[in-house]
Amino acid sequence: MDNELPVGGRTRGYRFLEMLPALLSYGTLLGLVAISFFNPVVAACGLLVIVLMMLFKAVRSGAEMMIGNARMESAEDVDWAHRLAQLESAETAVIDEPRSAFQVRRHRRNLAAVAADPRLFPKPSQLRNAVIVAAYNEPYEVIAPTFQALADTTYDNDRLIVLFAYEERGGQGMELTAKRVQREFGDRFGHFELVRHPAELLAGEMAGKGANITFAGRRLQQIVDESEFEYSDVVVTTLDCDNVPFPSYFDYVSYEYIVHPERKRMSFQPISLFLGNIWDAPAPSRVIANGNTFWNLISSMRPLSLRNFASHSQPLDALVEMDFWSTRTIVEDGHQYWRSYFHFNGDYKVISIHVPIYQDAVLTESYGRTIKAQFKQLKRWSYGASDVPYVGVRIFGRTAGTPLLKDMVRFLQLLDSHVSLACIAPLIAFGAWIPFVMSMRADFMDTLVLKLPFIVGTVQQVALLGILLMMWLGFNMLPKRPARYGRMRSFGMILQWVLMPVTGIVFNSLSALTSQTQLLLGHYRESFDVTEKATHASMATHPAPPTQSIDISKITARAA
Repeated sequence: MDNELPVGGRTRGYRFLEMLPALLSYGTLLGLVAISFFNPVVAACGLLVIVLMMLFKAVRSGAEMMIGNARMESAEDVDWAHRLAQLESAETAVIDEPRSAFQVRRHRRNLAAVAADPRLFPKPSQLRNAVIVAAYNEPYEVIAPTFQALADTTYDNDRLIVLFAYEERGGQGMELTAKRVQREFGDRFGHFELVRHPAELLAGEMAGKGANITFAGRRLQQIVDESEFEYSDVVVTTLDCDNVPFPSYFDYVSYEYIVHPERKRMSFQPISLFLGNIWDAPAPSRVIANGNTFWNLISSMRPLSLRNFASHSQPLDALVEMDFWSTRTIVEDGHQYWRSYFHFNGDYKVISIHVPIYQDAVLTESYGRTIKAQFKQLKRWSYGASDVPYVGVRIFGRTAGTPLLKDMVRFLQLLDSHVSLACIAPLIAFGAWIPFVMSMRADFMDTLVLKLPFIVGTVQQVALLGILLMMWLGFNMLPKRPARYGRMRSFGMILQWVLMPVTGIVFNSLSALTSQTQLLLGHYRESFDVTEKATHASMATHPAPPTQSIDISKITARAA
């Protein structure tokens, strides 16, 4: 069995697993109605168990969110370039950081390990960081801040290999933008190159980011072949063209890559913060963007369930072995975890990098178009349910050579994440009333059924504490309010949270059900919907759909 998604016909087992998320999601929602019809008490008990489980998860997530944010702020304060330089001469390094500094005791242990057996650890001077910036048809104003951030990194720019991977399908405008990027930034890095992905696709390829960055990755392999570097000396980071890495990101990644002996079997995941254009985005997009930000903070605290998401880094030797990323999926980031997991027979993990890469809320030139684009983005993300059959056939067919117990835990986590995304919001919002209404047909109403809406309502009131926590944390994480907005905009950043139940059902649950239904019916997605994002400035210059940028000075100032 190869390491790719199937094209064309599927086996019966594969088709069943494709259908499984939708069957479970619809079965859960319709099953509550059916059980309530025959036995409202059983339905009420089942729903109450689900609600209490969600309450427990919410409390846990709230704590992880706060700890994850505190850890991120501490990691941002570290001089990672200095720590990286200390690894170069670990035998003589003197730690001059306070004992309260982020992971300083771990740093001391790492220096001791490197000094004890330097042959196990590459020198920082050996390494090169390669960056593949993917673009489709975004304007220069959107793309330039990403390259400016790369130029302003604390990492040695002479050791940066930067490839601007753009689509020929983007047209003449994209071609002109690429050449302008080369003129403005081409001499700022050790190596810079434009890589144009041909419009004509290879057999089995899907037009999308995976095919684009894989094409650029193969070019990177050629560049390294022509140099004196080894594949194992190159760490590759993929960025969307509107992504702005924190200044110390590449120093931090290089540090973690060096200190882990099993570095080839790892990838490195920063925290994606969707804050770049948050002041300009409409309220529904802001709520969803904040929710994604919080979830990434929470995920950074869960090393056993952390998965690749959006921008991440992985060593070139591993990428070459796997032929880079999938060219057949529209969810190449999350899918890369599973390709890597099975390629390394389960001996693979994702290391959290506790500094951010700034991304953006969905935003276009009109409110209606923004709402539509937001739904498309979430629908594309939730199409990650296509990984369920990919994982399932390898586990249950025992063809992957991976540990069975470990496999089952991960498979159940994957399946649960997609079913929960589709079901939980409507169950919490409306589920308590279904046994209540159904029991009205009977001569008497059970006490539990009678009180269930009030019990769930009380739990929802407790959950409001979690929303208050998100309001407080989200407001404190906001970049400075632009001068074009008054204080009422700040008030709107608080008032927006009343939309959270609506966004949970209309966007998250409905997008998940839509994607799962496509898999249920065998209507596979064959195209990659490029998410439209913008800032106030880029919309003023380019009223056509752009992507966005963030003010680099704010990030650089924060790092300083």
